[in-house]
Amino acid sequence: MTISTESVTGAIPSTDELAARIAADLPRNFVWGAATSSYQIEGATTEDGRGPCIWDTFASTRGKTRDGESGAVAVDHYHRYRDDVALMAELGLQAYRFSVAWPRIVPTGSGPVNPAGLAFYDRLVDELLAAGIDPWITLYHWDLPQPLQDLGGWANRETSYRFAEYAEHVSTALGDRVKHWSTLNEPWCSAFEGHLTGRHAPGVQSAHAAVRSVHHLLLAHALGTEALRARGVADVGITLNLIPAESPEDSPAAADAVRLVDGQSIRLWLDPLLRGSYPADVVADFAKVGAELPIQDGDLARIAAPLDWIGVNYYAPHIVVSGPDPDPTPIPFVAADDLTRVKSTENVTALAWPIRPRSFAGLLRRLDADYPGVTWYMHENGAAYLDEPVADGSVPDPERLSYVAQHLDVVREVVQEGVDLRGYFVWSLMDNYEWAEGYKMRFGVIHVDFDTLVRTPKSSALWYSRLIRDHRAANGNL
Repeated sequence: MTISTESVTGAIPSTDELAARIAADLPRNFVWGAATSSYQIEGATTEDGRGPCIWDTFASTRGKTRDGESGAVAVDHYHRYRDDVALMAELGLQAYRFSVAWPRIVPTGSGPVNPAGLAFYDRLVDELLAAGIDPWITLYHWDLPQPLQDLGGWANRETSYRFAEYAEHVSTALGDRVKHWSTLNEPWCSAFEGHLTGRHAPGVQSAHAAVRSVHHLLLAHALGTEALRARGVADVGITLNLIPAESPEDSPAAADAVRLVDGQSIRLWLDPLLRGSYPADVVADFAKVGAELPIQDGDLARIAAPLDWIGVNYYAPHIVVSGPDPDPTPIPFVAADDLTRVKSTENVTALAWPIRPRSFAGLLRRLDADYPGVTWYMHENGAAYLDEPVADGSVPDPERLSYVAQHLDVVREVVQEGVDLRGYFVWSLMDNYEWAEGYKMRFGVIHVDFDTLVRTPKSSALWYSRLIRDHRAANGNL
């Protein structure tokens, strides 16, 4: 936890200078990858037996997403995956992190498996392996089958057991070739943006549902991990958006605002996973609004079962001060009535997220200090801008390139200090459907023309590709 925000002074090295020292200093076996998610890229939402998910329903509800946009087509990866894998190979990616769409595998959320759904991922995995790219599967990236939501979704304990069944189906089909498995992506978003602010699917606004979802998501992780282990999967983790909290104020009230946000963003997830208990202060915050974690005997022991690694997603810090927020937009934290989010206006991305590499460095050092002995991977890091092709057809994105270079230099720095961080996956491989923001915000290092679906590597992708090549060369691995 920190109170004072950090600022960077002095000249920032050029991206070429950063690339040279990153390539030279990171260890030989460092993993270079890119990441996507099923609903954001696949499209084909009604093909080959896929059932509806909560994002299909949410996006079709008036006013929930920008211009009513959905992932119905997305970037058509379902039909274009071979070309996309070829692009990954051209860039020199060693690993590709993608999610499996639960409604493709079990369209009703429980019951019969859809063979056509499994067949798609079977083909994708084989294509990746043939290209020399290591597949990293995420089992859940927010596309819960709608029939399970109709029964209560993540607020219903039974959903955790249905997840374990789904995990068994996917690992049975792909576990012979896929080594690396993440159970959940960003359960904080599923719980708080999906069930407290309602900004994400399923669009619920209830502190009680949000808190229940926290526990059931972690229980799903535990049960899913057990199912994966039972199928012989040896490398299992979970992917969390561990966002640090900061305040420009130095006061007891500001310190408490930071504590509250830090507790629900970071400690609420890591403490049960790594220490076998929920943080007492966070439980007390939940109690202020009458919300209670629905823990049953044996749950915490199962949640704290050993993991092989934890994936970290980082984009920007939460910047908060004390006092009621004048912005009527719901705050994604429970019992946060005396907390205001500070909105930056300088050095921000297109989403107005502050660019603070030093906050990222502080987070990684803090994780290593507070949770020693854990292996970490950067599973998402990147920035949204509104880049478009120029006259010659190229897509320069210097802002994103600078963002990625500065954050990778932080990775280099903390790895040299001894933090056990073993890989970096840029978010995202290509422009895609950005949830409630629709198609306006572009996170990709590969540009997608949303009319023609033509893919064009941006300058950030070319820089990243050279970095991977230079790192291999620096380690005698051509």
